[in-house]
Amino acid sequence: MKIWNANTSNSSGAPPNCGAFFDAPSLRRELAGIEEQIAQPGFWANPENSQKVLPARRRLQDLLEADARLAQRLSDLDAYFELAREGENVAEELKLDLGKLREDLDRLETSTLLAGENDRLNAIVTLHPGAGGVESQDWADMLLRMYRRWTERRGFKFTLLEYQPGEEAGLKSATFTVTGDYAYGLLSSETGVHRLVRISPFDAAARRHTSFASVFVSPEIDDSIEIEIKPEEIKVETYRSTGAGGQHVNTTDSAVRITHLPTGTVVQCQNERSQHRNRDMAMKMLRSKLYELELRKRREEAEKLEEAKGEIAFGNQIRSYVLHPYRLVKDHRTKLEVGDADRVLDGDIDPFIKAYLTARRPATSAASATPSQ
Repeated sequence: MKIWNANTSNSSGAPPNCGAFFDAPSLRRELAGIEEQIAQPGFWANPENSQKVLPARRRLQDLLEADARLAQRLSDLDAYFELAREGENVAEELKLDLGKLREDLDRLETSTLLAGENDRLNAIVTLHPGAGGVESQDWADMLLRMYRRWTERRGFKFTLLEYQPGEEAGLKSATFTVTGDYAYGLLSSETGVHRLVRISPFDAAARRHTSFASVFVSPEIDDSIEIEIKPEEIKVETYRSTGAGGQHVNTTDSAVRITHLPTGTVVQCQNERSQHRNRDMAMKMLRSKLYELELRKRREEAEKLEEAKGEIAFGNQIRSYVLHPYRLVKDHRTKLEVGDADRVLDGDIDPFIKAYLTARRPATSAASATPSQ
């Protein structure tokens, strides 16, 4: 995607005529062909085919809507430039709209990199501290806050499914969902080990400590996707919830932990007051994780682990957050560095997400891209 630099203009002083960031006429012809296909008798009799065609239609509709939004924003900017030529003082309004346009273009460019079959789905994220006791547990809690703030910035929905507090501070484990268009595609880049370097608030000698925490992201798959889980392959345990919650949550054995014996995958949910609802949510989480494991296995067989996710193991961190003796956040996969560590920890991780998606672009079909909302 070509990005317009807002500092440039054409000879008239107006923003350049971007025309379309997408080939709108071609997209309309493609959409018309799909609509004709859907209108054919017997189309709905083939569920396998319809499940492929309908997402393609939605992708094209979203692209055309995005193109229309960009055209409208450029038209508004053109009007401001015309007023400026007539002597009107519209500098503030123009600056504001140029900033909004730049944000829109940046988001659209990121969205064109999301072409995976599950990128559009919601995400299930699990956090675990590494070795180091309270230090790593507190770091994992800081990551939880970072992702919650990122979710708020994006306008997505954050739902905490499971939270095991640490003895002194932080957390032992946490699982949450992020609901929104392309949540999984965006957050999948966060899978791996995150490293923190800081002066420990828990060390009376004020020494520098290094802590690790792992992040695992899987798509929240639809119930229509078949993941066979045999009753004899799972171990279901109930226990009393811990941490924040109402009296019914904390005084009844409503929390549920499910272990998938063949893979060793463990999920747990304590968010609901009802044990039955917690069990249903835990099973949904288990299907999601098993589906992601199966996808990973297929990728390994087909392309020898082409994506640079790497194994989640300490010492193989994907990103470092240094708060002392200097302040810097560095992604070790893309080499992107951001000096404002506080802003990153407050949820501004989009530059890292975009850099990762751009780095893996050769494996992504640009033709299948879809904009996020």
